[in-house]
Amino acid sequence: MNGPPLSDLSERAREIFRLVVEGYLDTGTPVGSKALAGEGGVGLSPASIRSVLAELEQRGLLAAPHTSAGRMPTESGLRLFVDAMMQVAEPTAQERAAIEKRLAEPGPIERALEETSALLSDLSGAAGMVMVPRREPRLSQVSLTALDANRVLAVLVGEDGHVENRILSVPAAVLGVSLEQASNYLTARSSGRTLAEAAAVVKQEISGGRSALDEASRDLVSRGIATWTTDTAERPVLIVRGQANLLDESALSDIERVRSLLDDLENKQTVATLLENARDADAMRIFIGSENRLFSLSGSSVIASPYRDREGKVVGVLGVIGPTRLNYARVVPMVDFTARSLGKRLG
Repeated sequence: MNGPPLSDLSERAREIFRLVVEGYLDTGTPVGSKALAGEGGVGLSPASIRSVLAELEQRGLLAAPHTSAGRMPTESGLRLFVDAMMQVAEPTAQERAAIEKRLAEPGPIERALEETSALLSDLSGAAGMVMVPRREPRLSQVSLTALDANRVLAVLVGEDGHVENRILSVPAAVLGVSLEQASNYLTARSSGRTLAEAAAVVKQEISGGRSALDEASRDLVSRGIATWTTDTAERPVLIVRGQANLLDESALSDIERVRSLLDDLENKQTVATLLENARDADAMRIFIGSENRLFSLSGSSVIASPYRDREGKVVGVLGVIGPTRLNYARVVPMVDFTARSLGKRLG
């Protein structure tokens, strides 16, 4: 989807292209030659402007919707604008202070993450997204309780008081063993360790024949560890706020696109996978329309940034999603500043 480099365009073509893109991003409607020739325009006749617009369309940077004589940028055009022409508008001192104040409010980190998602939505006028860092609390206790003939409830208690409940499906024969014995064994091996560390110790003991468990208890413990560690690794947590912002007046003329986008956002596992792709990025990632397969049908853009703790380790990703006519110049630096502010909050 790469368009021509900026150097291939004349100065006049660049100026007209810039005005069309900025006008479209501002209004959401195609920009016509009369508007470009009016006050504050390029000082050319409508005929000359139409000639340049035709050239830009031929180069794949602009398109003319069949319902309008105006032009709007293609995805290639937006990419060229974002990469080579956009002049970002840094957050004002008041905006920076408001962001930092909102994220510095006392409370659990989960609340700060929800505030971040809502904040991004408010700032962008789109939907805000924050992927919660994978929790790896150190455990203090594990207890197992039979729910019925084939299910066991596992309660994992962290040293920080965090409690997680997991349901484990097991053969009926396994429930005939002492769940207390398995609970005591797991607590002894997991106390002071993360789940991943405890799993490594348990697997090593069982495979080496050093566990003081009978065969049924070993089966129960092995099944539990395998299920819990897989669940932890594959279970991203995504907070999305501001979906209602996607239903603005301009969306009414393209309701199928918006419905497709909202359906995509409902599938948080898939969206989280997209954001995972931004974890390894050194800086901002901007996906425009079909550049990302997930949102190709809804024609949406995603601006995402990893956020780090005080040690510089990437712990999650945040960003916004909305129509391709997002105000990139304002939203990109806002997302970047919010990511840095959240990192300070994490400590």
